[in-house]
Amino acid sequence: MSNQDPALEPSGRSRAAVVEDFARSELFDRTFREGMELVEETAAYLDGDGRRESKLLSRAAALAYAGESMKLTTRLMQIASWLLVQRAVREGDMTAAAACEPRYRLADRKVEAEPTHPELPIALIEYLVRSEKLYDRALHLDRRMYLDAPEEEAVNPVQSQLDRLAAAFRQ
Repeated sequence: MSNQDPALEPSGRSRAAVVEDFARSELFDRTFREGMELVEETAAYLDGDGRRESKLLSRAAALAYAGESMKLTTRLMQIASWLLVQRAVREGDMTAAAACEPRYRLADRKVEAEPTHPELPIALIEYLVRSEKLYDRALHLDRRMYLDAPEEEAVNPVQSQLDRLAAAFRQ
């Protein structure tokens, strides 16, 4: 059992420092840009071509389209909200410690094997797949920053040896 503060990473850095580092990183820049572009592309599709395509579907397929588009927009809004919290940390509008609160975190995503109807437009399916991949990537980052203590970072072999030596001389 570790006596380590749960707000600290194994390296001794605070979670807030990890969050701040991410918010200032090139990885954040790319993820933010990709997320916001996907939100805009999806909105344009659903308001334009997607709306036209959905009107050509059978009743059952149109119902499936409506359900899938709701899942898609919900997932994208969750991603956008998470990214905006990270940007708020970057810009100093929110403290990194506040961003660590559970209400700002991403929830696990229910993994679905197939779209709900075989007649769904391919463009919708592509947006669904892209949003799932982006959500999974953001969820991975979220868990790395806020929860996980990766094993490879948790064990510092040099520190481990120094700890053993110190313990041996105390006995």
